[in-house]
Amino acid sequence: MSRRIAVIADDHGLYRMGLAFTLKDRLGFDDVEEAGSLDEALEKLGEIGDVALALFDLSMPGMASAASLAAVRECYPDLPIAVVSASEDRKDVLEALAAGVNGFVPKRLVEDDLVAALRSVVAGAIFVPASLASTMPPRQPASEAPDTTDRPAEPVDLSRLTPRQRDVLALLLRGHSNKEIARDLDLGHGTVKIHLAALFRHLGVRNRAAAVAAAAALLPRA
Repeated sequence: MSRRIAVIADDHGLYRMGLAFTLKDRLGFDDVEEAGSLDEALEKLGEIGDVALALFDLSMPGMASAASLAAVRECYPDLPIAVVSASEDRKDVLEALAAGVNGFVPKRLVEDDLVAALRSVVAGAIFVPASLASTMPPRQPASEAPDTTDRPAEPVDLSRLTPRQRDVLALLLRGHSNKEIARDLDLGHGTVKIHLAALFRHLGVRNRAAAVAAAAALLPRA
């Protein structure tokens, strides 16, 4: 029987420990991998490969906003993903849902309510706090949602990339293949794929060639 593994990404170590205990004790997870930044979480997802649940805080290194999770959803379309955050700002909830997460779980929930929320996410349901659910617009089916891949929501700013995304971009600009990037940065191929997806989304492009062209145009000329 395969082991059920979860990934928790939060830069507060004590909260990660408590949440990990809850996942094991109340939801039956066999193992929980902890990460303190978005880059670290992406690398763990790429290394492990078979994760049953991924939880992300919004206030940690590398997390620009809930929209940062869109690349994770693209690379792992069937992975149950939830934001577990101290924020209950409607904008954050809407961005998280637009990015394709399965739930937005407030950190203030008591343990029984937290367990119920995470259990519904693992089961494939969409969880939104009751205090906000009545104000949420209907979630638009992916087939009907407008395609904004080539239209960045805001001006492209390379300084907003995470350190690992900048490393990947530098090698991409030098013409390295995914295999070479993985070797040079000591990353798994799945991890490189996630970082590239995040880069493409950030630059508003669909492929490597367009990413190179877009990034080169933004870099200062020598």
